[in-house]
Amino acid sequence: MSARVLVVDDILTNVKLLEAKLSAEYFDVTTALNGLDALAICERGEADIVLLDVMMPGLNGFEVCRRLKNSPTTAHIPVVMVTALDQPSDRLKGLDAGADDFLTKPIDDAALFARVRSLVRLKSVTDELRHRAIASRRLGIADPLAAAASETGLNGRVLLIEDRPTASERLSSALSTFHSVEVVADPNLALAKAAEGDFEAILVSLDLQNHDGLRLCSQLRSLERTRNVSVLLLGEAEDRARILRGLEIGAHDFLMRPVDRNELLARVRTQIRRKRFTERLRDSVQSSMEMAVMDQLTGLHNRRYLDSRLSTLFDESALRARSLAMLVLDVDRFKVVNDSWGHDAGDEVLREFADRVRACTRGIDLVARLGGEEVVVVLPDTTLDAAFAVAERIREKVEVEPFAIQSNSRTIGVTVSIGVASRRAGDLSPAEMMKRADDALYRAKESGRNRVIVASAA
Repeated sequence: MSARVLVVDDILTNVKLLEAKLSAEYFDVTTALNGLDALAICERGEADIVLLDVMMPGLNGFEVCRRLKNSPTTAHIPVVMVTALDQPSDRLKGLDAGADDFLTKPIDDAALFARVRSLVRLKSVTDELRHRAIASRRLGIADPLAAAASETGLNGRVLLIEDRPTASERLSSALSTFHSVEVVADPNLALAKAAEGDFEAILVSLDLQNHDGLRLCSQLRSLERTRNVSVLLLGEAEDRARILRGLEIGAHDFLMRPVDRNELLARVRTQIRRKRFTERLRDSVQSSMEMAVMDQLTGLHNRRYLDSRLSTLFDESALRARSLAMLVLDVDRFKVVNDSWGHDAGDEVLREFADRVRACTRGIDLVARLGGEEVVVVLPDTTLDAAFAVAERIREKVEVEPFAIQSNSRTIGVTVSIGVASRRAGDLSPAEMMKRADDALYRAKESGRNRVIVASAA
């Protein structure tokens, strides 16, 4: 997987060396000699990952990283701190600034390429979500990037898979300071536990007795229930090759034993924050999709969705010579409800009306608010007689029980008039069927309301 890599270092020799190595691996490399230039490049969206030197004049790497991670427009870009500093306190400072990883000089090429590919792969998952979430602003949804970037990564749900009692106790004790932790010693039970629980991070020991930790990691990444959970590997120094393999399989991060407590907390926090960032974006996209096709007052589909879906149902019905019916419903004297009790009461009536209509229809039926107090129900594989029965069931359900208004402090009677029609062999479009249902609804209103009128099938 290729990517745009930004190399930031004030020493030109270091920049050229990294540029040559990454270019040989077919990465598209951009360089910056100071922090301000690096921030500008990232703000323009010209980097997929940043390799950031720590010791630079002016803005040092820690401050550049902090600014990137605090900005909604750049918080999603992975940052790898690259430096000669190798003390746990140095790594912790970088991770606390929001860095996704910390590589020490001289850089191991295999580790560098594995980490870059792993982080770019994770970023690609969120990129499409980001673009769609940004588009959702036009629908009035609060800025999803700002909300996502504000995640702290604390109070997470963590699963620790470790069969050595001393190690599991030490790790669990450290993590419990900020997270809810469950420990599973049996690898055979761990997968089921991971699938059942709503975990945000899973730590997997590579030293499990009689079990391959990488196999477990692979299984976690392949199961639908766990594939989006952050996975961190725990290994010894001699496990380096297996850890690099784990990153290729899909592990998000790793920790080397002996595990530094502060680094453990920082890395777990980073992974939980990244997972929540992605979930916020995914929720935003889902909300925007729902807003595009749903009526916000009633929860029914809206006119836009009705128009597109009805055409599909009509064409399928004609192609397979299957029956298709339609109901057009209109709440009787709805204007009187608004004028007498207020628009809030009218909204309460419409919500309850929608619920009662839904209760009388099937999952395959299309129920949409056409506008105002008018609702359309499209019934696939339904004859005219069967559609009449559905309409009568709806009419009775609306009439039989008064509607609560004014926060359940009062009830009023409500009725509905319904026109019913079905697709005819000569119909060229669903508009013809809808016109007949509309005409039948008009006759129902003219005949005294609270009744069902069926358009002729001929």
